Amino acid sequence: MSLKQQLVRDSDDADSDNENGSSRLEYSVPIPADDEEQDRQENGPTFTVRQRKKKGQSPYESLDYDVCENVLWQQEHRKIVPRFTVRKDFSRWIISMQIGIWTALVACAINIVIDEVSRLKYGFLKRAVDENVLGGDLAIPYLWWVLLNVVPVLIGATLVAYVEPVAAGSGIPQVKCYLNGVKVPRIVRIKTLAVKAVGVVTSVIGGLAGGKEGPMIHSGAVIAAGISQGKSTTLQKDMKVFQYFRDDHEKRDFVVGGAAAGVAAAFGAPIGGILFSLEEAASFWNQSLIWRTFFASIISSFTLNVVLSAYHGLSSFRYRGLFNLGEFKPLPFEYYELPIFMLMGVLGGVSGAIWNSVNTRINLFRARFVKYRWAKVMEAAFVAIIGATAACAMAYSLNDCRPLGNDPTETPVQLFCEDNEYNAAAALWFQTPEATVKALFHDPPGSHTILTLAVFVLIYYPLSCITYGLSVSLGIFIPTLLVGAAWGRLFASFVVLAFPASSVFMNPGKYALIGAAAQLGGIVRMTLSLSVILLETTGNIAFVLPIIITLMSAKWSGDYFNEGIYDTQIRTSKVPMLPWHVEPRLENELAENIMNAPVVCVRKLEKVNYIIDILKNTTHNGFPVIESDENDTREDGKLIGLILRSQLVVILKRSMYVETERHWRDLVTIEQFRKEYPRYPTIDDLRISEDKTLKNYTVDMSTFMNPSPYSVNPDTSVPRLFQLFRAVGLRHLVVVTQENRVRGIITRKDFLKDD
Repeated sequence: MSLKQQLVRDSDDADSDNENGSSRLEYSVPIPADDEEQDRQENGPTFTVRQRKKKGQSPYESLDYDVCENVLWQQEHRKIVPRFTVRKDFSRWIISMQIGIWTALVACAINIVIDEVSRLKYGFLKRAVDENVLGGDLAIPYLWWVLLNVVPVLIGATLVAYVEPVAAGSGIPQVKCYLNGVKVPRIVRIKTLAVKAVGVVTSVIGGLAGGKEGPMIHSGAVIAAGISQGKSTTLQKDMKVFQYFRDDHEKRDFVVGGAAAGVAAAFGAPIGGILFSLEEAASFWNQSLIWRTFFASIISSFTLNVVLSAYHGLSSFRYRGLFNLGEFKPLPFEYYELPIFMLMGVLGGVSGAIWNSVNTRINLFRARFVKYRWAKVMEAAFVAIIGATAACAMAYSLNDCRPLGNDPTETPVQLFCEDNEYNAAAALWFQTPEATVKALFHDPPGSHTILTLAVFVLIYYPLSCITYGLSVSLGIFIPTLLVGAAWGRLFASFVVLAFPASSVFMNPGKYALIGAAAQLGGIVRMTLSLSVILLETTGNIAFVLPIIITLMSAKWSGDYFNEGIYDTQIRTSKVPMLPWHVEPRLENELAENIMNAPVVCVRKLEKVNYIIDILKNTTHNGFPVIESDENDTREDGKLIGLILRSQLVVILKRSMYVETERHWRDLVTIEQFRKEYPRYPTIDDLRISEDKTLKNYTVDMSTFMNPSPYSVNPDTSVPRLFQLFRAVGLRHLVVVTQENRVRGIITRKDFLKDD
């Protein structure tokens, strides 16, 4: 007889006992109606709780940021000596240093591979163009370009689509959700890091409109999560170190440092990394966390600087980050230019809002119609072909010739130009996007015609929009900066053309930087951290006021139309991420209006068959523990604690029953639960013998439950509840009466809209 049949039989026997005047196995919800009898016979007891309107079960769960101070936790802390506390704090600093080093090393490996392969790729394409242009056969270079784009993209897209889909994109929205308290499946696994690293390399080499800087933030988060736990569940390897950091609360703090280290490695901006984690990623901060995060960022930036400077054979440290903008000359500005900067910020906000809106609609279309994995791979290859086609069309059709020596690309293409000249339109494409951004910032005035810049913006703006959201690993920073730098330089050219006297202060490199800041601010809507990142990257502290004014104008104008791209992605993915403020529709509501009732509760001494029943037939992750009299039902019990699904499964796995207490009581510790973290077994993974599903086996919750869960009364206002969730990082909040009897339970999903 199967376990499910055994549970049904137990329930039926209990009902028949009740009809004869005996006690009946009680459930915390009503008995199913007659028209549900057939489903109950087939699937076991049904728990009728309030179902949300969302279709299907959400793949997202909350993380347990609230520490469970149960008896086992208290026993461990009573044994802690001052020497262990010092060692634990020292371990945090050691882990932070390792996070910085390994994040930088991964960034260096990605950067070196991309630079070397890209140099070979564009050198080969240059020779192909030079050899075929004299014969007028430009189809061969185009076919080579398409092939060299499609092959790497196919490799990266296949890895993402078939091996680890969560590695798609930059990963910044997923990291934000994780630090907010949402468990995104597979986000911090080592397999995700491997696919992310290879995917970024192949995507950038394949010429897609994206960069490697954004994914470094996700990579840093994965590295931090892995190092801090001292084990890898993917590789099934436990190093037997850092066991005391194996819980969501500790792991979260290290992931914050990993995200900051990723920013520092990407942009060479340690302070910007901290501010990025504060503004965009982390939801919980404390002073010691700030110092460790800053330390990890400094180590990451320093390590990358040393490795890349040594690789390029430099005597001085010039590679502060992957995105090296080069040495900027002083950028003086006049105060009458500030309104111009503000205007460019507004233009960036509006264009960013349009970009976000179009990109969101494209991704919704993908989610609806591009469902098969092979279709996602083919779509990425098709976009790679579009990119190669657009680049060739622009290079072949625009005859923007410039003399050699005026900061040309490393692979200058002559095409239809005279000897000792190169095609400036082709130079925008015959190099990586990072190199093109750097060229737009530093090329002297007159390096590009207005037509070249205008056509490039008209091509790259929609190309970047359709690229972000493909089944590939790519970031949004570089293509956004590239578009902004191009139209910023174009803006300066138009102003000089209309007002020749303005050429005195209209430095094209300066306005390229302002345009890049405006476009990036209009899409991601960051202000403080982006200002510092740009300042640390450019090294022009005197230019802080124009950048801040531009970014604030871009954010305010963009926010009038929609949210930033990361928040938009999170919302359309229906991830239960808590915003900074409660929604206006809930400001006047009370706890009883949003709570879920009735609640599936467990008694302090609970039968094993009931525990198995609720684990198999509900999806709840937390169960209030009640102490009730014999005449009380579970719905009327008084709250004495809270126990998690993961704890109940471990209890069953290790047979921690009252009847077998003599075998495990002196041996049980909190380490037995930490060993299962983070991939706790499910009830379906366990093989429980038939006799242990009967009534003569009992679990005592008092040893394992959280004896002091947060609880509120039904008249508590929702804004007060929301602040409690945001400040403490709660997963479950129990609603009780004045007599401390359970009436409902609230989770983070109850604060969000039902779609």
